Amino acid sequence: MNAFSRVRLGVLRMETPWTCLSCDKSIRQKSGTFFNPWMRSISKSSKLGQNTAPTYEQLRAPTQKKNVSTLYYTISIILGTVAFSYGSVPFYKMICSNGWGGQPVKVLGYDGAEGEDPSLRLKPVLDAKRIRVTFNGSVSDVLPWKFTPQQREVRVLPGESALAFYTATNESDEDIIGVATYSVTPGQAGQYFSKIQCFCFEEQRLNARETVDMPVFFYIDPDFATDPNTRGITQLTLSYTFFKAKYDKNGQLKVMPIDM
Repeated sequence: MNAFSRVRLGVLRMETPWTCLSCDKSIRQKSGTFFNPWMRSISKSSKLGQNTAPTYEQLRAPTQKKNVSTLYYTISIILGTVAFSYGSVPFYKMICSNGWGGQPVKVLGYDGAEGEDPSLRLKPVLDAKRIRVTFNGSVSDVLPWKFTPQQREVRVLPGESALAFYTATNESDEDIIGVATYSVTPGQAGQYFSKIQCFCFEEQRLNARETVDMPVFFYIDPDFATDPNTRGITQLTLSYTFFKAKYDKNGQLKVMPIDM
């Protein structure tokens, strides 16, 4: 460093007052010239977003609306079940006795086509496979009966008659009237399930603690073996359900609703 530079540096040091680091920092903070790079400013837009945040009630509104809709659907199903329990037995009995359009429903081959010998329908189809027929039994919640099939299954050929039995026991201390409905599954095979004798849709009165056997005499129509819609079906299920019934003031037999 030359002599001129040394002289100039000495002059600058003499003209600039000396201050410590902490004092210099305080002066800068008071004058507003101090800048902290780690400090993050909050913009007006951020403050505005915080003020318009959704409330708890707004967040809960869609869930509450969905819960109300679910409640309405549940109530509709319950009311529909009660209505079905009232009308199922009279409806099925009307179809069984009168059929659709007022035409009687007749058992094919038993009282089937006019002039046809019933024995022709009851000839087994020997080259067909045997069909497994299983049995189910149940009662409504308000009927204190025990109702079960005596056999789990039978195997029959199309056109071959078969006899099955159910057992019903009144487990209460009073006489009770019951009425049974039935169904056959799968549905496409139900039209070929022909009952010659059955206890369904008729009044069944059981005394207190009484047990009775109820027969079902049936056959599967021979056309079952040739119908393309029933090809591959090897099992049918016959299900009965008993409902409690009583006579009203007009002497009509009415089914009591199930217990909800």
